[in-house]
Parts: sequence; structure tokens; C-alpha cells
Amino acid sequence: MSLPRPLLVVRELVDDVARRSPARLALTVFASVIAVFTALLATPQATAGPGSAPLVDALFTATSAVCVTGLVTVDTAVYWSTFGQTVILVAIKIGGLGVMTLASLLGVAVSRHMGLTQRMLTARETKADRLGEVGTLLRTVVVASTVVEVATASALIPRFLALGHDVGTSLWWGTFYAVSAFNNAGFVPNEGGMAPFTGDWWIEIPVMLGVFVGSLGFPVILNVVRTWSRPRRWALHSKLTVLTSLVLLVAGTLLIGAFEWRRAETFGDMGWPTRILSAMFTGVNARSGGFATVDIGEMTEATWLVTDALMFVGGGSASTAGGIKATTLAVLFLAIRAEARGDRDIEAFGRRVHRDLVRVAIAVTFTSATIVLVACVVLLEITGLPLDVVLFETISAFATCGLSTGITGDLPDSAKNILTVLMFLGRIGPMTLAGALALRDRKRVVRLPEERPIVG
Repeated sequence: MSLPRPLLVVRELVDDVARRSPARLALTVFASVIAVFTALLATPQATAGPGSAPLVDALFTATSAVCVTGLVTVDTAVYWSTFGQTVILVAIKIGGLGVMTLASLLGVAVSRHMGLTQRMLTARETKADRLGEVGTLLRTVVVASTVVEVATASALIPRFLALGHDVGTSLWWGTFYAVSAFNNAGFVPNEGGMAPFTGDWWIEIPVMLGVFVGSLGFPVILNVVRTWSRPRRWALHSKLTVLTSLVLLVAGTLLIGAFEWRRAETFGDMGWPTRILSAMFTGVNARSGGFATVDIGEMTEATWLVTDALMFVGGGSASTAGGIKATTLAVLFLAIRAEARGDRDIEAFGRRVHRDLVRVAIAVTFTSATIVLVACVVLLEITGLPLDVVLFETISAFATCGLSTGITGDLPDSAKNILTVLMFLGRIGPMTLAGALALRDRKRVVRLPEERPIVG
């Protein structure tokens, strides 16, 4: 079946741009999606009160939703109408699927088949190893996200009903929390967020599981589902992601629990089962989920620092989580271990890690740290706030986590715009940004002589 002439022209234009600069196409599409949702949130129908939202708040909220961050300048449950909250929910879903994945799905729907360029773009976004696996991975992205979200909602809705909420409210809250949890978005549909449900295992556990599964990444979900009964046959990427995620979860839970265990402002007035649950919940969401049952602003500076580190690492590659990614940290650790032991090769689980990955891991980490540092310095000058608070907010925005010490809504517009840019950069990734800005690939015919400078 042939396409109409206008669609053919658009398709040829997109394919041409994709071949020249896939990263630049990603930036354009992603920015366009944010612009659409900004326009929708700027309409009078999106707000619960009279008038429309200021552009800075509409842009901030749209970027936070599409980038599945969760930072807000206004209370989602109070400020936005049902229409506005629905727009936010759709933006979260689209942002979680990923722009390139979404573009490929639209391409399949329009042209009834997927071309080589579309497969290459999707492979870049989802980290698929083979182009032939992209179609299967796309189905997994949609099916896995829907299954987890439906399962999470199915667990939450009966609990909301049991707590005395009406059917409509329970359905809406259950669906919203399920989508927000799996996509690591951190948005909440009710006043007070998760705080009213502190100690409620029937609500916190499903939300935690949704956040954790979403943070693993679609390639890991695909690989684990295929070989769930044979962990030894998992791909190296899956093993590193799952192991690193579990280590960070346990370490974060223990450290946060230890720092806040006896403090009346946070965990101190709770029974010990609730303290354990709260420590686990905070440990899971500190990496990218963005939900909180206690006031983050009341936590100690030591807890903030631990949370900074967890947010900066984030979740798995091609996941709904942000950060430099768990596998990046794993590759850096393996490289350090190999260097300390004097090993020529970087090895893990009976496999050798390609040394080029170390260069990429270093570039991602250094670029991300530089962006955070520059943004932090600028925000310090604009706001005059203490370093610990500004650093927390900066990392939360760049790592698309969404936890906040409570300063976001009170920031000046210029500071809000900086956080908006950070969320955008954090979602598309520093390496994608570098690729989009590059005019062309440098191809060297002649290589210079090698020399070893002194390091350390």
C-alpha cells in the first residue's frame, strides 16, 4: 500500500535527517514533544483555578513530565485540573517509552513496515544488540510497560477503595500512581503525595516494585523474561544492571536508615517495621523514582549526600530512570579493579568487556559531572541558597529523579529555567547531545605517534 504524497515527503525528509545526524533528530523530536505538552498545559482548561498557567510553570511541568522527572513548581493535585493531570499522565507515558521508540512505533503505524534507518535509530535508543531484535524489543517495551502498570494499578485500586475512597478516585489514583511509578516519574495525583500512606505496605510495596522494574531498562526486561529460569544465560548487560541495582538498593537503604533511624523529624516516631519500610522506600526512589513518604527537606546533610550519589548513578540503560546509569558505574568499577590487579583485560561473569566502553563510561561520567557543576555554580549565584540544597536540586533535575528539599516552587524564574534545561539534558543524555552538536565525524587518515604522559 503506497503512502500519500505528503507523508512520503515527510518520511523522506525524516530519513534524510536521520542518516545525517540521528542524535540531532532525537533532540528535535524530543523538544517538539515538550513544546506540544507545554502548549496544552498553558491553556485555561489545564488549571483548576481561573486563568492559565504562566509559561515558565507550564514549560517546567511539561519538561518534568516528558523527561519523567517529577520536580514541580506547583502542586499537581491542587493546581492542575483533571484535564491538566491527564495531559501530565500522557506526557509521562510518552516520555517513558522514549522518543525514538515512539517515533519508530508511529513509523510502523503509518508505513506498515520499519525501514533500516528506523531500526538503527531505535537500536541506538534502546541499546538493542541486533537490528533484527528491534521489532521484538518494541513490542516488549509496550507490552512490558503495560503489564507492569496494569499489575501495579490492580494492586493499588483495591487498597484505595479499602481506605474509603470512591470508585472514581481509586481508579484514577491507582492508574496515575502505576504509570508514574513504572516510568520513574514521581508525579502524584493527591494532596500530600505518598506521605498519607506512610507505613502502608499495600501501597508502598507495589509502588516500589514498579519503580525498581522500570529502572532496570527494557533490554534487561526482555532478556530476563526470555531466560528467567536460567540466570546464568542472562546477557552481561543484564547481570551488571541487576547486580549493581541491588547493591545500590541495599547500600542506600542501610545508609539512609542508619542516618534517619532515631530522628523525630523523619523516621524516629515510627514503629520499627515502618522505619524499615520507609528506609527501603527512600532507598529505591533515591535512584530515580522521586516518590517520598517523609519530608526530604528534614533529612540530614549526610542523607542528602548519599541521595546525591544514588541520584547521580540512576538506573539502567534504556530505562525510564536517569543518571549516568548503573552499567556505567559497573564498567568504571571493573576497569579500576582490573587496573589494581594488573589485569590486561576487563572481565566480569566470564566475559571480557571491550575497552572502548571504558572511554564511553568516562566521557558520560565526566560530561555529566561537568554539567552538574556548572549548573550548580550558576544556581548558587542566582539564588544565594546553601550549597547542599542547591546541589541536591541540581542533581535531582539532571538525573531526572524528582526528589526535592522543597525549594523548587520558590525559585526565581531564571533558576526554574535552568532546572528545565537540566531535565532536558539529563533525559537525552550528554553523549546524545554531543552527537547532535557535532557537525561531522572526524576521520583521520594519518595517526600521530604515540607517547605516554605520566598519570597519577
